[in-house]
Amino acid sequence: MNELALSAIYCLLIAGGQTEMPHGYSAGYDMHMIRVDCETPTEVIEVGLDSRSSLDSIQQALFAAHLTGKKPVVLMIDRDGRVGPYETRIAAAAKIAGVEYRRTTRDFLIRWQMTRWLRHYKTAPNAAS
Repeated sequence: MNELALSAIYCLLIAGGQTEMPHGYSAGYDMHMIRVDCETPTEVIEVGLDSRSSLDSIQQALFAAHLTGKKPVVLMIDRDGRVGPYETRIAAAAKIAGVEYRRTTRDFLIRWQMTRWLRHYKTAPNAAS
């Protein structure tokens, strides 16, 4: 599964937010737009995989928080079962910047999606009572 799919599982099924929320801003005379990976009523969550491409997650979360007035959060999705160099760097930067850092695993998110129906199962009314 790719980052977008894993982000959607976390956002929709766990955080109760909306994915890929657009927000416009102006720079100079031009209009620009960012997309927030996951947005809840109180948080903007930047989701990243445990790779070099996620090193800009703090900046993205902070800028989204600046535009929305919401709390910035970074969620790292671990794919190799260890805290590697990128998770370490991002966690340290998040702490310094005052950004909440969360970590989960790809396997957990996939299992959560696969077993969602078990958490929403409604039992039949008891006919004997």
